Amino acid sequence: MARKKRAKRHKSRSQTRQAGPSERSAARDRRTSPPAAPAPPSLRLTYWVLGAALVAGGLTFGVWALRDRESPDRIVLPAPAPTTLTISPTLEDFAGSEVCADCHEAQYEAWEGSTHGRAGGPANSETVIAPFNGEPILFADAVVTPSINEYGEYLFTVEQEGVGPLVFRVDGVIGRGHMVGGGTQGFVTALPDGTVRFVPFDFVRAEGLWFCNTNTSIDGGWVPITDEMRLSDCRDWPPSRILGNASRGDNCQECHGSQINVSFDPDARRYKTTIKSFRVNCESCHGPAARHVRLAEDSLLADSLDVGVLAFGTEDKDTSLEICFQCHAVKGMIKPGYYPGMPLQSHYSLQLPLTETQPFFPDGRVRTFAYQQNHLYSDCYLSGSMTCVDCHDPHGPGYRDIYGRPLEGRFSNDQCLDCHPSKADDITKHTFHAADSTGSLCVGCHMPFLQHPVIGDQLRFSRSDHTIPIPRPAFDEALGVENACSSCHQDLSVEELQEQTEEWYGTLKPHKDIIVGLLRADEMSDRKSAASLLLQSEGNHPIAKVTAVDRFFERFLRPNMRRLEKEVVAALQELAVNEYMDVRAIALATLHAARGEDPSTRRFLAEQLEGMGALDEDLRRRWVVALVLFGERYHKGGDLHNAIVVYKKGLEILPNDAGALLYLARAHNETGDYANAIEFFQRTLESVDASESNRWLVDPNVGLLLVSLGLALENHGQAAAAAEAYRRAIARDPGEVMAYFRLGNYYMETSEYAEATDLYRKALALKPDFAQAYYHLGLGYAGMNQIEPAVAAVERSLELEPGNTEAQQTRRRLRDALQS
Repeated sequence: MARKKRAKRHKSRSQTRQAGPSERSAARDRRTSPPAAPAPPSLRLTYWVLGAALVAGGLTFGVWALRDRESPDRIVLPAPAPTTLTISPTLEDFAGSEVCADCHEAQYEAWEGSTHGRAGGPANSETVIAPFNGEPILFADAVVTPSINEYGEYLFTVEQEGVGPLVFRVDGVIGRGHMVGGGTQGFVTALPDGTVRFVPFDFVRAEGLWFCNTNTSIDGGWVPITDEMRLSDCRDWPPSRILGNASRGDNCQECHGSQINVSFDPDARRYKTTIKSFRVNCESCHGPAARHVRLAEDSLLADSLDVGVLAFGTEDKDTSLEICFQCHAVKGMIKPGYYPGMPLQSHYSLQLPLTETQPFFPDGRVRTFAYQQNHLYSDCYLSGSMTCVDCHDPHGPGYRDIYGRPLEGRFSNDQCLDCHPSKADDITKHTFHAADSTGSLCVGCHMPFLQHPVIGDQLRFSRSDHTIPIPRPAFDEALGVENACSSCHQDLSVEELQEQTEEWYGTLKPHKDIIVGLLRADEMSDRKSAASLLLQSEGNHPIAKVTAVDRFFERFLRPNMRRLEKEVVAALQELAVNEYMDVRAIALATLHAARGEDPSTRRFLAEQLEGMGALDEDLRRRWVVALVLFGERYHKGGDLHNAIVVYKKGLEILPNDAGALLYLARAHNETGDYANAIEFFQRTLESVDASESNRWLVDPNVGLLLVSLGLALENHGQAAAAAEAYRRAIARDPGEVMAYFRLGNYYMETSEYAEATDLYRKALALKPDFAQAYYHLGLGYAGMNQIEPAVAAVERSLELEPGNTEAQQTRRRLRDALQS
């Protein structure tokens, strides 16, 4: 009753407003969109990471009812085995690298001088290579001043018109410009929400320039900062990239330091971040060493098969590589809690993220980023036993051969000749170059330094090609890759280089059949022929197989096909029993998506889920990841019907998977099926007790999920319930910007302008560049007949979003009212 009286009083007062009646109607939710939001981060973070895009609502593509056509004799897939909680080490289980020096002095000294040992640290005169000398970094709309205060703290002070100075203390330095192909340095700062985040102002050593990453903003790659750029052109402004694995927003996983743990404390309503070191320490590779130290102190190591840490020398090639790939790879989290010594595949997928991000060309050369991971395309790995430590000294900055003997440097031929000794007899017979020339260096032709395309070409960032390919000038040119020959012979055309290569070597070694299939995938039109090239069960090329199955599904299959050639089904079934978990999972997901309603296919799928034991969760999570990626592809393409069909299949495998539930809620919301959207948002919120992975996902995102639920409730005509969801979001996470904004809009609807403007101001305190919040703040002031602050707020919104025609019209009316 009190609310109705206040609404009536405010409505009466609003009839005397001078700014006109249309401003209030502009605040209505159906005509108000939240600020433009990025797409959810890619699978290298984790396939179900929430993005601000989840709160964008109101798009209607039509409403339909989806019903499972289940018959009584429909085969039910086996339920998941009970999940076990991963017991992760605590900080007390780590002894620190300094303890290692007592017994492993030589290795410790080598590590101290390595890029791992010098990877980062606290900001001081030894670690910082960038100029913190008070010389400003100029943007078109901001000034950023790097400086050192009287206490020796390194600071970035950011000044923008209309916003008070923002000061970010440098709490850690990441990188020190070591890399030969272009070295950079980044900086992190601890924020009040408990996270440690990168500030978007980086420094490149060779060029001596401040730069920032503009990908996903103006898509210019890494560019030097100039006074023609806006601060918002920097991708990660305001600081958004989290150091450590966090399910909210972009993150850099645990790689830029040691024993980095980020967790959300629901009671404290903030994150907790712990970091052992900004250096990559001994235990980052060998695992927690406190127990090893105790065994050594008690003289028990000599009589024990378990030395308490991971020893590389006892591991096979894939396990050895996984230790390096925990950081040096594009990977997606399957569940949290990994530390060296645990099986990496139980926590991360190395292949499935590649189906979404596509960082490699079909033959494995780098398309975007991740140059070390394409080691998995190399014949030295596929046909041999090559690991990272066959060439790289695992402790120091040097290089070695497969016998562990030190090499003179990174370009020594001995790191190749230990496996290819015949080439050493007369090296010029193989290279056709003088023995003492760069053309007779193995790595010069087979591991050339290539610029990463995603970086752009304004700053140098080249890395050695770890696919170790045969130089193919014409093929490389057609693919869009700089070929090794041209890097030296820039005066010769590609045609001339190709002709010379053929004259010297004749017919070059052909690509593997599965690579040929990937190269030809786009030109294929016949499904059976494509299957013979893309769905190959023979061979040990898991990274190419996963990519090939994904391409086959994208090009030739669709959900719930009525018929599918028996040859195709048989090929997928063979891949579904592959020894590699990622290959198996994507093949099962493909069968499930394309023929999941066929009784014989369902029987096969059920059989694959029987008797998995400890691997049950590993397989099921990958299976659901693949289905969600398939569904997201339909989702992004506007095919909401098929997206929902595929997402729902994920719930057959893991009925309470928060990722599948979340994407289903989002898709239903976009179709206008708000009742189902509400149900699935609520189920996502309730899923937290189903598994450790759900808790990791949901806990930090409850506030955002409640905002998404509120939007669905609003669209379903339940405004009061929506407002309550927004209040719950604020109570759960006081930093949830959109909750303040949407609740402010609710109060605007009932003409409670004082309450609304207070909420808009709180949103702006958290997000100073929120143009729509400024615009609505102006409408709220206008509702209270405070025209001057209304004009100022609307003008600020137009500075941030100049193309908003509605705000332009409102400003004109407000100015007219101010003058009358």
